[in-house]
Amino acid sequence: MIDSILSFISQGFIPLPWWGYGVVALVLTHITIVSVTVYLHRHQAHRALELNPLVSHFFRFWLWLTTGMITAEWVGIHRKHHATCETVDDPHSPKILGIDKVLWEGVELYRAATKDRASIEKYRHGTPDDWIERHLYAKYPTVGVALILIIDVLLFGAMGLSIWAIQMLWIPLFAAGVINGLGHWWGYRNFESRDMSTNISPFGILVGGEELHNNHHAFPSSAKLSARWWEFDIGWMYIRMLELLHLARIKKVNRRPQIVPGKEAVDMDTVRAVILNPLHVMAHYARAVIQPVLRDEWQCAGETCRRRFRQTRWLLIREASLMDKSMSQRLEKVLAQYQKLRLVYQFRQQLQVVWSKRAESQEQLRQSLQDWCARAEATGIQSLEEFARRLRGYSVQAV
Repeated sequence: MIDSILSFISQGFIPLPWWGYGVVALVLTHITIVSVTVYLHRHQAHRALELNPLVSHFFRFWLWLTTGMITAEWVGIHRKHHATCETVDDPHSPKILGIDKVLWEGVELYRAATKDRASIEKYRHGTPDDWIERHLYAKYPTVGVALILIIDVLLFGAMGLSIWAIQMLWIPLFAAGVINGLGHWWGYRNFESRDMSTNISPFGILVGGEELHNNHHAFPSSAKLSARWWEFDIGWMYIRMLELLHLARIKKVNRRPQIVPGKEAVDMDTVRAVILNPLHVMAHYARAVIQPVLRDEWQCAGETCRRRFRQTRWLLIREASLMDKSMSQRLEKVLAQYQKLRLVYQFRQQLQVVWSKRAESQEQLRQSLQDWCARAEATGIQSLEEFARRLRGYSVQAV
């Protein structure tokens, strides 16, 4: 009898080999990550998709059970982050607070943000406010966490404590720390958005696709976070599976502007395509114009100049508002020495000015874009000429 009791305390109802407990912990935490990225983030915060009520409620229940997070608070804080990104009002900006603070104390920053009830109320619109939310999930958030502790221990015995601890640490570490911290500090950028967001990894698996953070900040309302063919967003895979089962409806996905073959004149369709897709246009310009010119200059330069190129090449495509004085000075030294680079950089800035003139009529914008293309084609720089010809073919219509 005593041996049976001790065995139950040690192993619970479901005894497993040592590796089995690891698999269980990974599966349970992965469900939590999927709940955060699909339900909280893409469905609730950005309304990028609609979910079947049963699916939506499962995610809400699971998050109450495994994290104690309240939907309205999470959504309110995240929307405020987008609205005030990289400013003193941003709840978790590494630029303002420092990477160590956000990476290791992300959960404390989240808790502090939940106390700003005015901001929560301002940004929480559209989140659940039904009976069960008011009387259970929001009123008793710690009850779910206590309940999952009991369930883990009953099912897996003493190892259930370790599984529960991993569940409690997973979101604070990876979502509040890694995504909010490293996602604005380290990684690569497909798009030069006006914040410091980065893609931590092209393979969005561990954190449900949230690793593709720069893509998300470039196109917040997109249900799909991957943007390049070699990027993988596992959260998008689950959304597509739910859609095939008629349990989800995708409302918006970021798409590249279309290119109409043979189109040679800048028309109103071209203007709309460029105005609606400025980040795609700039990313295309960086790959199609700046990189080839830089490569040509690199081949002709000596070793000293090549070292300078390595230090400053990323500044050629950097969003100007994100550069400090020292960055601007380093860039200017290179541009002063290499006229071809300076010219394509100036054309990049001039193109940005075109779509910043929102107050102008569409006809004025069309003429400005037409003039830009004509001047670009007259530079004698092959990559710039080819880009200008391609730009004329931009369209918002399906080809």
